[in-house]
Amino acid sequence: MSRILIVEDEVAIADLEKDYLELSGFDVEIENDGASGLARALAEEFDLFILDLMLPEVDGFEICRQIREKKNIPILMVSAKKDDIDKIRGLGLGADDYVTKPFSPSELVARVKAHLARYERLIGSNIVENDIVEIRGIRIDKTARRVWVNGEEKQFTTKEFDLLTFLAENPNHVFTKEELFREIWDMESIGDIATVTVHIKKIREKIELNTNKPQYIETIWGVGYRFKL
Repeated sequence: MSRILIVEDEVAIADLEKDYLELSGFDVEIENDGASGLARALAEEFDLFILDLMLPEVDGFEICRQIREKKNIPILMVSAKKDDIDKIRGLGLGADDYVTKPFSPSELVARVKAHLARYERLIGSNIVENDIVEIRGIRIDKTARRVWVNGEEKQFTTKEFDLLTFLAENPNHVFTKEELFREIWDMESIGDIATVTVHIKKIREKIELNTNKPQYIETIWGVGYRFKL
C-alpha cells in the first residue's frame, strides 16, 4: 500500500483529500504546519508528497526544495495561487505537478495514481541492467539513473532524468511540448506547457556549456524541442 503525506493547513481540505485517497487504497498521513510536515517528510518513508504552498512556519516551496535534495519520489504542489510565476517556481524546485485550487478530489486522486504508477515502473525490476545511452560526452546510465557530462556526474530529479533520457533516445526527432508532457507525465496536456519548459531549462543548466547556445537540446521555435546528435 502506497504511503502518502499531505501537508495542508486547511483541515477541511486535508481531511477531504485524505478521505478520497484512502477510498482509493492509499495509506495517508496529514500534517497541518510546514515545520512538522518537513520533519516527517525527511525522517520517514513515503511514496508521494502533497504540499500546500501557503503554510505556517515553513512554506511549500522550502519543503519541496529540502525534500528534493534528499529524495526523488513524486511531489504534488497544491495552491490557490494561480500565477504562472508560482507554478514555475514550484516546478523549478523539483515538484512533479502543480494543482490549482479549487479542484475536484477525483482529479487529485487521478494525478496521484498517474505519478505513482510511473514512478513504480521506473524503479521496477524490469529495467535492463547496464542500459547505457551515450551521446557526445553525455553518458546516461538508465539502470542506476545517473548522468555524467564530460566525465562529471550531475544530479537530476526524477522527471528531469526521464525527459533527458527520452529525448536522448530519440535524437533529431522534434517533439511538441504537449507530446513531451503526455510521454513523461502520463497525462493529457491541458494547456500546462510551463511544466515542460521549466524542466528543459533545468536540464540545460546541467548539460550545456552555454544555455543561450545549447549544443544538445535545441528549441524549434513554434514547434518544440529536439535532441541533436
